[in-house]
Amino acid sequence: MDLWLIKLGKAWSALKEEGLWRGGTRITKSFFNLFHHVGSGDVLFITGGLGDSARYRSWHVVEELRLQAGLRCSITVQDNPFLSGYADKFSIFIFHRVMYTPSVAKLIEKIKAQHKTIIFETDDLVFDAKYQKDMDHFRKMNTFERKQYAGGVGAEILADPYVEVATTSTDFLAEKLREQNKTVFVVPNKLSQEDVQTMDEILAATKGAAGRDARSCISTESENDVIIGYFSGAKGHDKDFAVVTDVLLELFQKYPQLRLFVAGPLVLDERLLALNKSVSGVETQDLASQEKRIIQVAYVPRAEHFANVAHIDINVAPLEVGNPFCESKSELKFFEAGYLGVPTVASATDPFRRAIEDGVDGFVAMKSDEWKEKLSRLIEDKNLRSQMGERAHEKAVTKYTTTNAHNEEYYAFLKSKIISA
Repeated sequence: MDLWLIKLGKAWSALKEEGLWRGGTRITKSFFNLFHHVGSGDVLFITGGLGDSARYRSWHVVEELRLQAGLRCSITVQDNPFLSGYADKFSIFIFHRVMYTPSVAKLIEKIKAQHKTIIFETDDLVFDAKYQKDMDHFRKMNTFERKQYAGGVGAEILADPYVEVATTSTDFLAEKLREQNKTVFVVPNKLSQEDVQTMDEILAATKGAAGRDARSCISTESENDVIIGYFSGAKGHDKDFAVVTDVLLELFQKYPQLRLFVAGPLVLDERLLALNKSVSGVETQDLASQEKRIIQVAYVPRAEHFANVAHIDINVAPLEVGNPFCESKSELKFFEAGYLGVPTVASATDPFRRAIEDGVDGFVAMKSDEWKEKLSRLIEDKNLRSQMGERAHEKAVTKYTTTNAHNEEYYAFLKSKIISA
């Protein structure tokens, strides 16, 4: 019952935040995915949802394992009515953000009876309830959505002594999982082949005569405008963005050519929104008006998201440094923008410090004065933006695509656990 209440809560949030058409489309897709055909193979990923977390941690990892290790992989959702029947069809079962429901428990018992491998997978610090106080978005959830996090997502699976192995997206999370006495493989997030194809098309379009991809909703009045972009992806990043609010207000006073593009469910500081009034002299409800210095849009499909990223000049990825939940976040905002040639200034969390060579292919910042200094350099120097963006693109291509993935130790482990028919 709890699982369906959670889904009801998520459906309500989707409709509320994305509107009837987009939210309804996501809900419909989720329903039909319950009956997605699952054949047989080597590895089965069981995921708790269909959002970007599932995309990166299930669909993209499956593509990597097929390309790099030649493994036969499939994906299903945890509320698939035929779930328990899949125990006979695979050798390895990877549980990503899965609630411990009766059907999941039944599948796990069948797996154990056949002495097959179970892997716990997470890309967020959501498996331990003690970290809920560090999750800003937890307090924004409705009652039903919060049920998913009661006790920690998948905590029962992680606590099971039979489950000896875990995978995750960052070294920070790996250390937290090792505290649970697990053998941990770090499997970094990567762009899929479809992502790369879409991005290459966008790059080709932006370099053409028109200099613009039709999917983007960003345009400016002057080619001298400099656009800083922030892409929240999900709700609950208000405190993260607050890290740079005061800095941005100072920069807006100093640089009249500066614009801010914000995508996703972010509640902006009223002082930022007031900048639009100061430009036009009157308040307008037209968020796409090019007289505005602040432009905010809701959720858009993935191809449109990439097109929007390609049309900003500087990407920002602020997080609360030292907050365990934020320290666990991966560097995907860096490599998504990087593939599109856009330089990033990110908070100096552990994953961003490992991913970004500061001053070479991006910037990391700890305090407000660092944010101000590094953003100012990029605003003032178009050549620096271009050079840094090129280096970020090179890194994204070589390190953050499924085509160029290298995780041989993990591939060898999986192959060693395949049971011959």
